[in-house]
Amino acid sequence: MSDPSRHAPGEPIDDSLRLPSIDGLLAFEAAARLGSLERAAEVLHVSASAVGKRIATLEERLGQPLLTRNPLRLTAAGKEYLAQVRTALALLAAVPLHRRDQQRIVRLSITSPPTFARQVLVPALPGFELEHPDIELELLLSTPYLDQPAPPADIEIFAGTIPVGGEVLLDDVVTPMAAPSLLARLPAIHAPADLASAPLLRTPLQPWQPWLRAAGLDWPEPAQGTRFVDLGLTLEAAACGQGIVLGRPSLAATYLRGGALKRLFDLAVPAAMPYGLVRRTDGEAARAFARWLVRHCQTLSEGTSAEPDAGTA
Repeated sequence: MSDPSRHAPGEPIDDSLRLPSIDGLLAFEAAARLGSLERAAEVLHVSASAVGKRIATLEERLGQPLLTRNPLRLTAAGKEYLAQVRTALALLAAVPLHRRDQQRIVRLSITSPPTFARQVLVPALPGFELEHPDIELELLLSTPYLDQPAPPADIEIFAGTIPVGGEVLLDDVVTPMAAPSLLARLPAIHAPADLASAPLLRTPLQPWQPWLRAAGLDWPEPAQGTRFVDLGLTLEAAACGQGIVLGRPSLAATYLRGGALKRLFDLAVPAAMPYGLVRRTDGEAARAFARWLVRHCQTLSEGTSAEPDAGTA
């Protein structure tokens, strides 16, 4: 192992030196300190395989192993090198330019059902980033209908019963919507009973019967046509003219504003499940995101409570 004391502080670096990458040194230090490639990956916000490759590249550059695998342990050379690496990293960390305010980023992970993420959260993210440039978000998708647990995250957005400590985001309604192209092909729809001649899109996430009962129609749940296990796909199918969707104005806001979908009636009933939020961590970043998203959803609900479009009912 080379002796770092041979290079005096302030002297120029020898151009012939083949120095390892900072990423490799950080990966080695984190893995040695935490005793696991996976835990090092979490700290460095990369994959475990990336940590392993960085360490392997470092070992190749030095020409000797620093860590044994399975179990992960320092070799004799690794123990000596680790002390030198920590000294070098501490010197780099002490450089004032490396401690600028913009480097102090707080990372916050979010899980969300796909349709809520695409239709509500993602379009509004620039507003959050403008308000909180020091918070970096990581957005992960969950698939609650498949009974799979959501990925671990600081904030969990979900559809269902709001638990104690959770916050309501959208406790909204559903109402029939259709594409103008479909309405042009169907007999005129003036009353709910006129839907008898229309294809009704179906999804187990939002049954038709509550709305049909409220409209005074004793019809069974639609039994024909594609079964969509995703609210966003159901809206997209409706926008393509494939049928009439029982949709949430909050999720369909972009379709309604652009004219791809039109509401057919005043009648609306509560959605099958409200959207809610639970904070799994209690830091200021998590609280700031929760406040912002609750406020955004309130604004969205107020903006999508308009009457149906004239001439469509």
